Amino acid sequence: MKTFHLPDLGEGLQEAEIVSWHVGEGDHVVVDQPLLSVETAKAIVDVPSPFAGRVARLHVKAGDIVPLASALIDIDDGEAGDSGTVVGDVKAVSESVREDIEPAPAAAGRGVRAMPAVRALASKLGIDLAIVTPSGPDGTILASDVERVSKILASVTPMETLRGPRRAMAQIMARAHEEVAAVTLTEDADIHGWAAGEDTTWRLIRAIVAACRAVPVLNAWYDAKALGIRKLAQVDLGIALDMADALFVPVLRDVGGRDKDDLRAAIEQMKIDVGNRAVAPEDLRGNTITLSNFGMVAGRYASPVIVPPTVAIVGAGRARKQPVAVGDQVAVHRLLPMSLTFDHRAATGIEAARFLKVLIADLEAGA
Repeated sequence: MKTFHLPDLGEGLQEAEIVSWHVGEGDHVVVDQPLLSVETAKAIVDVPSPFAGRVARLHVKAGDIVPLASALIDIDDGEAGDSGTVVGDVKAVSESVREDIEPAPAAAGRGVRAMPAVRALASKLGIDLAIVTPSGPDGTILASDVERVSKILASVTPMETLRGPRRAMAQIMARAHEEVAAVTLTEDADIHGWAAGEDTTWRLIRAIVAACRAVPVLNAWYDAKALGIRKLAQVDLGIALDMADALFVPVLRDVGGRDKDDLRAAIEQMKIDVGNRAVAPEDLRGNTITLSNFGMVAGRYASPVIVPPTVAIVGAGRARKQPVAVGDQVAVHRLLPMSLTFDHRAATGIEAARFLKVLIADLEAGA
């Protein structure tokens, strides 16, 4: 008997959601046969069997969220049991993460001051005292505080456990907030000279490539542990796509070495693949810099989030017409607001300003 555990699928997360099983108990499987589909960081992947035999037990079911190294399946191969594919002294977790996890205790050092009767009331009403704002002396939680929170919670929808892409997004954003020393610069590009029907995405890509070549420190990966930076010659651009269930950032490889028509076709295919959830996991990682064209919806400037190990993200706001000075005259021109968020651990403010200057100059140049 062998037990197969959830392997590290290479996306940096410590858990995965079981989407579906392709086998059942009693089935016979062969090596490399797909056993199940799991959802990780915004991608659905099939997990193959590492050995052959009869399926003796499925440890988890579709919809479960399971940590890395959890037991997935027992396969009877006619040999003595072993630890499956997990290497090293890793203790298998046999139970999946359920939605009915007990509320976490109050943060260390914060403490909760409440009389036993108030604690009993909170327990009866199912209120976590850690979320209650005290109104009593010395920060003591009163019965009225618990009742107030209970009324508030009664008027909201039940808590929904984040799953799939939205869960991955939440975890990645939390990591980025903890690690990155983010600073944002903003400027407007005067695009009055653009031809009618100009491809905005193509112009943004062209400008980013020009800026990366001029200031390569922003097209790089930062290593927080080694306190080092790896500058990358090729520009692999992550493009933020807002879909119905979450934000996806598929990667366009070597955008500086491809022509306009090739990139436009690749972008359209990328949108289709992401919409159908058919994008390959390797196409969702490895970008060297990111573009967020949020202005297609609304907003002028923003502080887009940098996801480690990248150093910079470019944000394009909503273009607008505005009076500008042209020599001694006033004219109405079309302006494109741009934002550049960079990791100040890896780049200086002057380097970021130079990058933005080149980017703006390219956007303002003729076709």
